Amino acid sequence: MAILEVHNLCKNYQMGKITVHAVDKANFSIEQGEFASISGPSGSGKSTLLNLMGLIDLPTSGQIVLNGIDVYTGQDLPSLKSIPPKLDNHITALRRQNLGFIFQNFNLIQVLNVYENVELPLKLGSLPDDRAMSRTQQTEWVDFLIETVGLTDWKNHKPSELSGGQRQRVAIARALATKAPIIMADEPTANLDSKNGDAILALMKKLNQELKTTFVFSTHDSKIVDMSDHVIKIKDGIILGEEKNKKI
Repeated sequence: MAILEVHNLCKNYQMGKITVHAVDKANFSIEQGEFASISGPSGSGKSTLLNLMGLIDLPTSGQIVLNGIDVYTGQDLPSLKSIPPKLDNHITALRRQNLGFIFQNFNLIQVLNVYENVELPLKLGSLPDDRAMSRTQQTEWVDFLIETVGLTDWKNHKPSELSGGQRQRVAIARALATKAPIIMADEPTANLDSKNGDAILALMKKLNQELKTTFVFSTHDSKIVDMSDHVIKIKDGIILGEEKNKKI
């Protein structure tokens, strides 16, 4: 079952008199439980595409269907110069309920410790009824995630006291905190050495298999591509092709 679909998705930027087609008529779907990657060279449009799919950026035109919901139904996207408050609230709610994010620069809150960083998404907004948790359940869930990423002994430490690999583990646990069905990861191994990068990849694959969480990466890391069961190839904003059901 498709959990995320894009139809004729476009993102254009104006540079003087030149129109740059960062994403040009993208069409594909991501199935529930996939370990998928958007692969391409630097400047290919993969991060732009991930930001569109993650509802961080507004497309120029096209359609995104997220967990069965047409995100921009009835909106004349080309005419929008800014996002109206009603649409912004709609997008924010969909993002919180359906998506978790892992950034290559971690984006942890420096004044919060590991536990507080992981817990933060649970404090920002209410969860859907089927994922609602009591305070006790939240505490148990955050502790479970921290244990799962191997940081129980570090849960009272702040990001400045952690290695790069440990900080990325915190970011993974935080992304999973709301039990979002889809995790978007933008070059998650880019700032890690090969040893930590391999460990982080193995952890994400394990979580994908055990929790059935869908992972979508933007990457030029061949290791991520090799581990993916769905690879979307992009160059100059154009989808060149897809490979699915790879043997892992």
